[in-house]
Amino acid sequence: MKKPQLVILISGSGTNLQAFIDQCASGELNAEIACVISNKADAFGLERAKSAGIQTATLSHKDFDSREAFDQALIELIDPYQPDLVVLAGFMRILSAGFVQHFLGKLINIHPSLLPKYAGLNTHQRAIDAGDSEAGATVHFVTEELDGGPAILQAAVPIHEGDTADILASRILEQEHKIYPLATKLILEGKLNEGQAFYEGSALPASGHAYP
Repeated sequence: MKKPQLVILISGSGTNLQAFIDQCASGELNAEIACVISNKADAFGLERAKSAGIQTATLSHKDFDSREAFDQALIELIDPYQPDLVVLAGFMRILSAGFVQHFLGKLINIHPSLLPKYAGLNTHQRAIDAGDSEAGATVHFVTEELDGGPAILQAAVPIHEGDTADILASRILEQEHKIYPLATKLILEGKLNEGQAFYEGSALPASGHAYP
């Protein structure tokens, strides 16, 4: 029986991608990465995929006159793989409404904050500047609202005195590598209740979180 198919979109080093590669290889995540696509030809994540024997493709946004034209070409690149999920793993593009609608319900992202706090950029520094006691990451479905789709799973980490944005980012990234494949597993196994976040199988309010 064919395993669920993932298409993973990246723009950079691909550390979250590596977590998916490792968990698919170990069988912890019962899925197959059909293709890894980057909008940047020099993204190191492409090398990670090639080393694992995974098909790769590059589609540069610079070759298109508009966001919509690029996104349409990206749809045409993804669709032949018939993915069960399209996973954004450090894909540094704001997606058009047409792209989001095309994959609605199958398009997921991870954001480095405890959404709904700190949508957008510079999340770690914003949490530190606000005097928050904790920060974290949220896996969520993608909708047309930036970082506003339904939360699937969250993990929180404490903010320590003296933390810089880089130190906090590193601590959060460790949790991203755990919860992103786990959230994907929950979706593929049909264990997701809409409007709830999950942490290691326990339902939480979408605005809630848990320490690992």
